[in-house]
Amino acid sequence: MSIIDTTYDVRLDTPKGKDPDSCSPTLRRYHQLLWSKELPCGQRLELNDKLIGYIGETEYWFSGDGIGHSYSRWGKMAHIISQIDPAVIENFIHNGYTIAGNIIFPANVSKGKMSMNQRRGIIVKICDCYDLTLECIRRYYLGEDSPLYSCICDFKPFFDAFVDFKGYVDFFLLQDMVTDDYSAVRYWYPFPGEFYNNPLPQTPEEYLTYVDTVIDFYNKRNARIDEWAKVNLKEAIDLF
Repeated sequence: MSIIDTTYDVRLDTPKGKDPDSCSPTLRRYHQLLWSKELPCGQRLELNDKLIGYIGETEYWFSGDGIGHSYSRWGKMAHIISQIDPAVIENFIHNGYTIAGNIIFPANVSKGKMSMNQRRGIIVKICDCYDLTLECIRRYYLGEDSPLYSCICDFKPFFDAFVDFKGYVDFFLLQDMVTDDYSAVRYWYPFPGEFYNNPLPQTPEEYLTYVDTVIDFYNKRNARIDEWAKVNLKEAIDLF
């Protein structure tokens, strides 16, 4: 038994018309349970049920964010989405609303700046692609530039708490998105090594390949989360 139900669609307890990222009590609880733990730097992140926590003396407010994206409501993708079976898209979205399809980023930003969630959604070289977001994070730890570098630097104490890229990946149970030696990201869509505008599927066939690749990742991360929770959340399980 695990206190984390990796099959649960967090839309089920989200008020109608609201975003599960901020309004699903189950999703917030899962984030709180999974990410309240020791960081690679030796400090501990302890989240409350509002996803507010501290690392050292620094207070963070966290917001949930979806890892995958169906692009089903993006106008620039309409000509492709219209050729895809709606059942395929709904299945993809359903899988994305399990815990494996979700992550948190710090959201307390200075006036006039944007959070990671906001920036990665509007930068045309990222287009809300989490694999490219992870590549930006990988490059940050190497001191290399990327479309999200300045935004990541706005949260330097947070990202530095993971020490290195491996620390970040292992903490958030993202191992299935990187190579075994953590030297590269396993991209969901072909990446030539340089960021370019609108890195999205260009044909229905490419879109379906993308869907299959992301769902495979969800399945693997859900299994990883389930295994981690059974070992590390035993005390929490005993309370329920």
